[in-house]
Amino acid sequence: MGQKVVVAEKPSVGRDIARVLGCNQKGQGCLIGNGYTVTWAVGHLVTLMEPNELDEKYKHWSFDTLPILPENIPLKVIYSSRDQYKIVKGLINDPNTDSLICATDAGREGELIFRYIYEKAKCTKPFERLWINSMTDEAIRDGFNAIRPGTAYDGLYASAKCRSEADWLVGMNASRAFTLRYKALLSVGRVQTPTLAILVKRRLEIENFVPESFCTVNADYGDFKGTWFKEGAENDTHLPDRVSAQAIADKVKGKTAKVTQCETQHKRELPPQLYDLTTLQRDANRLLGFTADKTLKLAQSLYETHKALTYPRTDSRYLPPDMIPTVEKTLQSLPSSMQPYLADAMPGGHVTVTKRTVDASKVTDHHALIPTPKKVDLGKLSPDERQLYDLVARRLISAFYPAYEYDGTKVIMTCEEETFRSTGRVVTQEGWKAVPPLENPPKTRRKKVENDEEEAALPPLQINDTRIIQNVSIKEDATKPPSQHTDASILSAMENAGKESEDEEIVRQMKGSGIGTPATRAAIIERIIKVGYAERKGKTLLATDKGVELIRIMPDEIASAETTGKWELALDRITDGKQDSQAFMQSIRKFSTFLVDYAKTTSAQANFPEETRWGKGKSKGYKQTTIKDLSCPLCGNTVTDSSLAFSCTAYGKTCQFTLWKDCLTRGGGPEISEKLLRLLLEKKQVQGSTGLIVMGADTVAFYPNGRSTPSITKSIRYQKKTTK
Repeated sequence: MGQKVVVAEKPSVGRDIARVLGCNQKGQGCLIGNGYTVTWAVGHLVTLMEPNELDEKYKHWSFDTLPILPENIPLKVIYSSRDQYKIVKGLINDPNTDSLICATDAGREGELIFRYIYEKAKCTKPFERLWINSMTDEAIRDGFNAIRPGTAYDGLYASAKCRSEADWLVGMNASRAFTLRYKALLSVGRVQTPTLAILVKRRLEIENFVPESFCTVNADYGDFKGTWFKEGAENDTHLPDRVSAQAIADKVKGKTAKVTQCETQHKRELPPQLYDLTTLQRDANRLLGFTADKTLKLAQSLYETHKALTYPRTDSRYLPPDMIPTVEKTLQSLPSSMQPYLADAMPGGHVTVTKRTVDASKVTDHHALIPTPKKVDLGKLSPDERQLYDLVARRLISAFYPAYEYDGTKVIMTCEEETFRSTGRVVTQEGWKAVPPLENPPKTRRKKVENDEEEAALPPLQINDTRIIQNVSIKEDATKPPSQHTDASILSAMENAGKESEDEEIVRQMKGSGIGTPATRAAIIERIIKVGYAERKGKTLLATDKGVELIRIMPDEIASAETTGKWELALDRITDGKQDSQAFMQSIRKFSTFLVDYAKTTSAQANFPEETRWGKGKSKGYKQTTIKDLSCPLCGNTVTDSSLAFSCTAYGKTCQFTLWKDCLTRGGGPEISEKLLRLLLEKKQVQGSTGLIVMGADTVAFYPNGRSTPSITKSIRYQKKTTK
């Protein structure tokens, strides 16, 4: 009987699966035993080719070669992980291999990793799909017992492939087109551009905000206080100026106020729902100061390395009913510091099941993010991992607690025809609020309702009761601009993008979608920072001048959250088999053509920062310095150094020399440093520890050790031909 080859996404995951399957024999890049061979990728082993790898004509950026619309975008092996690809390819195509098991991460990107390897290797063996929610031994065993045919996930692969190719088509065409149009290094993307638009909108709202002064009047009755409001408009507590406020204060001070309205309502606040990735990232940013990217990496480590959390890249906040025994076991296995809270979460030793937490119809590919039943050794976690685990564990406890209940009282006092409002509350059941969100929660000010009304308990009051207004205070203030975005608020904006539209049909379509997915939103934020469109200042995220200028010249169609949300919705429908993938890709090709045509014909002018001009580098703060005693090999002018490239000071005028610092890295070569550039200009060939670099008249190539053909060849800009 032949072997089954299991392909995991990472070596650590592969080793965990191999241990459960009893694969104890070491092979090259794999583990073998009990009829299984477990191997692994190292993330992506295969990716889409670059335009210049499709055709030589795409090496030089030109409107003449746009749009780039191949019917099929060929795959290529990522050079840096080529050795592991050879191992995986050899194993899955081995004559002794009967079938495969796809054990990459259970999600869209994981599916793409396996399928691209399978397609590039031209494998035709049947395969099954392992789908697990945690990396505990028990979960792995259960996953193998419930393994499904690979064809059951064809929709997921179609969606993943469409997402990958759509990003390629939009990004390659739009970035080239707008870079050519504005002679500035511009990165335009299907998802990153509408995310940037949210940051730019907030920056402009703040810059254009005009504060309005106002006053509030507060009456002190001795045993409680009240705030003036405009009769008939209870939420309108603002007076336009000090004169108006003082007139009311003088009118009522020392006078008798009578209770004209008094009502008490019993209110309940239900416990918080369980975490999906986005809500965890928001809370971790708000409570712990973690960026979205940091939270995802910590959660992934807790999932893979420590087996302490379930699959983190989930968009569900619910559990299926069959998870209840596991949840009860998990609660009992939580660290001792949390045990005192379990009595109310598990009355009689069992949790109380409600649709707010347990609902099979609202579980997507994965259930909510919760701790695993494994007893965790907190001493083996880093301080940040421990804090994040603590946050998730306490959320699980809180979700099964009773509601927070209180009696809320509202009193209206009238004095000299002026009305004052007072509110108060008496807690009748602490409920889930008895569980602090963290072991050592940060000190935060008690949240107050507008106008600083404290919701403390009010004295017993009835209609027609009276009080003397003993004192009146006036507070001068001004309206505040919107707050700068943080990771927490931008994640919320991305998740809910388009839902503020006035078009009810669009709002309906956007339900359940937004910009990106829980698994990709952190990377999107980091990407717009990396390309210089945004920057962090403390906890805040700010659009840069370059980002503002980019959005100003973009057509609404690419900057629109609604467009991106519709695409995400379409990808979900492709996953479910409800939409044709070819029709989706045809719409993406049309859209890419539209973006190129728009860039060609737009009359919009732009003023990008000088240091981001094409050929002068791009990165945050891009400083460009002149290199002493180093002349351009094409025209003899001085060479400058920016964060991403070396270029001629006469670039864009009489010379086109540019050499990108990372031009060889995809082929396994080194980054080009100033020292290396000097050697290349002097000797034309440089032998290093990994291979040989050769500089030609208009190319630079890298030959890995032992190879007579280059692994990568990149063009350098050439001197413009002079015309008479």
